[in-house]
Amino acid sequence: MTFAADTPLEVPRPAEGYAGDISPPLAWAWWQAGAAVLVDIRSDAEREWVGFVPGAPAVSWKQWPGMAINPEFDAELQAAVPAGHTVLLLCRSGLRSIAAAKRATELGLVAYNILEGFEGDPDTHGHRGQRGGWRQRGLSWRQG
Repeated sequence: MTFAADTPLEVPRPAEGYAGDISPPLAWAWWQAGAAVLVDIRSDAEREWVGFVPGAPAVSWKQWPGMAINPEFDAELQAAVPAGHTVLLLCRSGLRSIAAAKRATELGLVAYNILEGFEGDPDTHGHRGQRGGWRQRGLSWRQG
């Protein structure tokens, strides 16, 4: 599926070891069009406390407490993404999802990291949610 490239963030950026980096709005467009599966890789605690994307499968890359790698990640991701589909991986800031995208690629999936993640970058006070991210860009999310 092809989408118009109105801004530099409207096209994926190439990356080493996975398909590339994609903006939250482009990820939303691909997901809504059925061109990809959006998978939230944040911990259960993050989704519960901060919010989640309705309809996105939850497959934790690391799990709270301790943030240890989820030993079931491979099987859970493969179950969440039908064969032949592209996967878009969402974490808090767009960093953990890079490692998850590399692992997904090793599993044979076409995997993209969603830039900015769910909460975006911290502001000058160290608070997230004001500088980019899925939630701040007004894309679909719920809390609770």
